[in-house]
Amino acid sequence: MIQTETILRALADGTRLRIINLLLVENELCVCELTEALEMVQPKVSRHLAILREAGLVLDRREGLWIHYRIHPDLPVWGNQLLEAVHKGCQGKPPYAGDLKRLSRKAIKAATSCG
Repeated sequence: MIQTETILRALADGTRLRIINLLLVENELCVCELTEALEMVQPKVSRHLAILREAGLVLDRREGLWIHYRIHPDLPVWGNQLLEAVHKGCQGKPPYAGDLKRLSRKAIKAATSCG
């Protein structure tokens, strides 16, 4: 069972909020796509993804060398409502808007370099 405190602690970080925002828009992203959009190194992004996974907010799947992440489909209703509210609050604001812009610009390049 997902604990409220665990989810709130996981969301209490700017990088993790940025990751959640991207996943809510794109449904599923590879670690390499997230590193490009966030302009961060892979170990830092992976560490934040691990925290989100341990909190029960995201699921991962391996495809060859690449790991793809998505919002956990079994979140409770209140968890999805919370994420949607956070997403609405982030829309159009820095750094979230810049992340989405970089992701869309890099989409073709990332598709050829990721799995």
